[in-house]
Amino acid sequence: MSPDAPKQSHWCNVAYWEHRTRVGRLYAVYDHSVSIFYDLPQGTGFCLGQLSLEQRSSTVQRTRGKIGFGILLSKEPDGVWAYNRSEHPIFVNSPTLDIPNCRSLVVRKVMPGYSIKVFDYDRSCLLQHAADPEYLDGPGPYDPNSVRISFAKGWGPCYSRQFITSCPCWLEILLSNHR
Repeated sequence: MSPDAPKQSHWCNVAYWEHRTRVGRLYAVYDHSVSIFYDLPQGTGFCLGQLSLEQRSSTVQRTRGKIGFGILLSKEPDGVWAYNRSEHPIFVNSPTLDIPNCRSLVVRKVMPGYSIKVFDYDRSCLLQHAADPEYLDGPGPYDPNSVRISFAKGWGPCYSRQFITSCPCWLEILLSNHR
């Protein structure tokens, strides 16, 4: 690439979490799609299996083993899609998946081999979220351009884990300027 060529900006950053601890650095995504996996032969992308942490609980170790081929995250013209390539379900929460004016958190279960639009660009422009302290879930301030994906374990009102920080292994997808 020549020094005069425009630099391509990243469309999202991916953070990997184990319970309340972020593991590794933010992973910037420049290509239109990225594989996020634990074990993918000849795979390119974000390999969670290479991230080390000194103290890992047995629950986290078991869940990490279930990530397998993980997910394919893809930026499409209508939004961001997640394709579950694991042998276990993934669980997703996003501002654009929530029911408008509903005070409860919506977490969608995505079975192996299925996909879901985790972020809808048009819908995100229409939504206006208030940072209600009762609604907040997870680390940091509420971000209307973030998606949370848990591997193998659900959370929210329908699960024993009320908060995503109770899940052993999860991702935070931080979308940049999404248009």
